[in-house]
Parts: sequence; C-alpha cells; structure tokens
Amino acid sequence: MPSPCRALGAATLLVSLVAPLAAQEAAEVCKSIAHITVGQWASYDATGSKGGGKVRFAIVGTERRGDTTLYWFEISGAGTGQSGAMQILIPGFDTDVSGIRGMIVKTQGQPAMRMPEQMAAMMGQQTGQSTPVLDIGRRCGHAKVVGWETVKTPGGETRALHLQDADGEAWLARDVPFGIVKASGKNGELLLTGKGTDAKSSITEKPLDMPGMMLPKP
Repeated sequence: MPSPCRALGAATLLVSLVAPLAAQEAAEVCKSIAHITVGQWASYDATGSKGGGKVRFAIVGTERRGDTTLYWFEISGAGTGQSGAMQILIPGFDTDVSGIRGMIVKTQGQPAMRMPEQMAAMMGQQTGQSTPVLDIGRRCGHAKVVGWETVKTPGGETRALHLQDADGEAWLARDVPFGIVKASGKNGELLLTGKGTDAKSSITEKPLDMPGMMLPKP
C-alpha cells in the first residue's frame, strides 16, 4: 500500500498536469467561437423572463470597409407572438462589442430598416450584452473550467466543455457553429436544436434608411 505522503504527492502531480491541460482545452474552444464562416448557423430553443421561443444565429454576408472584412451576423426568431430578425455588422466575436459598425432590423409586418452607423454604435454595447454568442465569446477566456460533459439537447447528444463564471454557465463544443451547445444566465437559457453551413439572410427586401439622430450640440 502506498504511503500517505506518496499518494498525496501523486495527487498533487496529477492536479499540476490537469490544470494546464484544462486551460489549454478551454482556450482552443474559445478560439473556435471566434472562427467565422459565411453560411454557418445554429438554432436554439430559448427561454427567458419574457417567455420562450426559437432563435437562430447565422453569418449571412460580408462587407468591406477599407482593408477590413466585416461580417453580417443575424439573429432571427419567433416567440411570444412576434417574429423578426436583426443583423449587426461586426469585425468578429473576439473584439469589443462596441465595434459594431451597422445594424438592420426587421420586425413582423414592418419594412426592414437600416440604422445610421452612429446609432448602431451606440446600441452596440447593449446588444452585445444581451446576445449570447457575443457575450459568451467575450467572457469565455476568463471563465472557470468545470470539465468535459455529454450534454443532451433537442439537437442530440454533444460532448461539450462546461465553463462557469459569475454571470452564468455554458457548454461549448468546437464542432458547433458559434460554439454554444447549452447556455444559461441572467438572460435565460439556450438549448441547441440544429446547426449547418447553408444560412441565407432572412431579410430578402432592400432595407430602408432610418433617419439619422439629432445629436446634441457641443
């Protein structure tokens, strides 16, 4: 029988080896969230304080600004008697959400409207905090690693890395667009229902330009 000191030493060594490995795995999973391909999509059952519904996240196009390629990230869904879509123009998921460069909104029964860039930028912080993909992408690298788990969702069983922080928890997988298999927090819960690489824009009409805001004089 091994001595208590030897057993304690072995356990300490195991912890010292597992901790860096877990951190490395988390970094790889977090990096996969930032990977963007036009056409990628993931759909979810969503529940929250305002009820439940269906939501889909997708990359539906690109736009060049100088030497930078920006991506149209679409959030579409239906629930609580209303449906619609919002598209935001972002440089990626690993940057500050205040970097939103454009926004198009389409609600049921109303024409699609493209917001002025200043308005889109002002709304960027709020949008990022309430959009799970952007919010989790921002928090991922600082979260506590719980470990790998098999998660059952309407989309099937997926092996995912369980992460936690003060604002909630998420189960992430590299082979799921945007990474999220399951997530829960102050804004509700998401459960994966499907995924793919053939997303098209839900907004088929040409957006109207929303009138600019009246900015206060200096």
